[in-house]
Amino acid sequence: MDNFIVSARKYRPATFDMVVGQDTITTTLRNAIRNNLLAQAYLFCGPRGVGKTTCARIFAKTINCSGPGPDGEACDKCESCTSFNSQASFNIHELDAASNNSVDDIRNLTDQVRIPPQVGKYSVYIIDEVHMLSTQAFNAFLKTLEEPPSHAIFILATTEKHKIIPTILSRCQIFDFNRINVDDIVQRLGWVAGNEGVNAEHEALHVIATKADGAMRDALSIFDQIVSFSGKNITYGDVIANLNVLDYEYFFRITAAAMEGDVTSVLLTYNEILSKGFDGYNFMAGLNNHMRDLLVSRDEATVKLLETSPSIRQRYREQAAKASLQFLYEALDIGSQCMLNFRASKNQRLHVELALLRMCNLSSERTSEEAKKKADSINPEEEQEFRVPPPPQNTVQQPVAAISAVAPPAAEQKPAQVPQKAPASAEGPKKISIKDVMAGSRPAENAVSEPVPEKIAPVSDREFTAGELREAWIAFAEEIKEESPRISVTLSSVSPELLEDKTILLKLDNLTLREAFDHNFKPRLEGHLRRTLQNGAITLQTMVEATERGEILYSSEQKFNHLASRNPALKELKKTFNLDFE
Repeated sequence: MDNFIVSARKYRPATFDMVVGQDTITTTLRNAIRNNLLAQAYLFCGPRGVGKTTCARIFAKTINCSGPGPDGEACDKCESCTSFNSQASFNIHELDAASNNSVDDIRNLTDQVRIPPQVGKYSVYIIDEVHMLSTQAFNAFLKTLEEPPSHAIFILATTEKHKIIPTILSRCQIFDFNRINVDDIVQRLGWVAGNEGVNAEHEALHVIATKADGAMRDALSIFDQIVSFSGKNITYGDVIANLNVLDYEYFFRITAAAMEGDVTSVLLTYNEILSKGFDGYNFMAGLNNHMRDLLVSRDEATVKLLETSPSIRQRYREQAAKASLQFLYEALDIGSQCMLNFRASKNQRLHVELALLRMCNLSSERTSEEAKKKADSINPEEEQEFRVPPPPQNTVQQPVAAISAVAPPAAEQKPAQVPQKAPASAEGPKKISIKDVMAGSRPAENAVSEPVPEKIAPVSDREFTAGELREAWIAFAEEIKEESPRISVTLSSVSPELLEDKTILLKLDNLTLREAFDHNFKPRLEGHLRRTLQNGAITLQTMVEATERGEILYSSEQKFNHLASRNPALKELKKTFNLDFE
């Protein structure tokens, strides 16, 4: 039985052409060899498994080759190359700085550097993990590194460049190795699989490449692990099962359900994920990446940022076309906040579930906003069929009853608070003067909203009781509770007054509340009362109730703006302490 050699060693690059993902560095090194522009010291730094030590060995082999090719590659035929390939070269010395990091080790190295090579031109010293040298060892190494013998070349390799002292960095040519992208790793894995007689699905190799996180050595190690698990046929299912990776399908399902507001499906899918042993934090990290991938899939210019297989990329495009930008932005924000607070949460499962529920609610909130905008954009001519003509103008309206038990008797109502209907003019209702508002008074004719002549289809003029009116009133308040809690609470707490001509008077506390109600809910409430009470003569009027001193009650924001106009320092105070209105 032959000894097994792991793929990371068996398929380690032997020439610059075989190095994956470091074209800039390999081209520079080959040009330096071809033009005889060799420095005395090099520093190869970058993440693990990207080819630092491999490039150092290829470089050391090539500069000692007696007959390099025109492309700057070693011949693999001369004595130096054959000794290197058989690991018997005396010109290349590899040291581990993690275990040889003292001043005495560097002193021994300095003594060894003086000995010239027996075969070839150069003695090459490759020092791995050079950042592990002590400060004293670095200082002892400085002079030799700056002015070594002409036959000595140093190649330092490290994953932590920031730990190397500046005096060492200034004596070296520095090469920064990059992480290898997913496509290059997939291509290399496909080549290795072909040499090994392994049939591997493209999606499976993509998962392995993504899991490797830019390290070719890690990708080959994972490949060997999967081959041991599934044999000569590697499938996508085998890879995600062996590596404990969440399937893309879960994220597509949860996102589709969240866009539809399907809370049940989202919670059941998350429960299925937890039952398979996945962590909630990793799930949220994957969901955030999924939302990010959907975001970049919306534009052809950014779709290249996806590191997925072509089939999965097409699915991202299809789902991205169904998701709005607002949904993706808000879902990303919710997911990020969930991850920030996940570790501190006492009930981490509930914490994630609440985030998922908020994502599901995004679609319903967007639907409510669209319905509201649609209601606001209705043509006034389309609303006229739901309205009735105003009562005769010469009739003085007197209150006859109060709906609520806490309301004062009709005889105690102040005449000044009863609206008098004025004839409609061509100019329309008069506008409120800002000076009058700031002075605490308003023109009498603007105490209530002016009725607009309306038309209505013939309906019955059924008489109704105060109790029936109250029930219809409360029913409407409950109907709009989700849409506008503030207006709903106001309608539930105030007492509308029924006048003689089926006019219902609604008194509100401030101008802001009245304007919001008149603009968004007054026509709807009128239509609701007419349909429910079966009386087409019902009209609704609003007014701002005055205090005992004749002043109008303003909102907190209006009061603040009035005071700030007199004292601008209040605005600075609010901004400095991030204050809000009550």
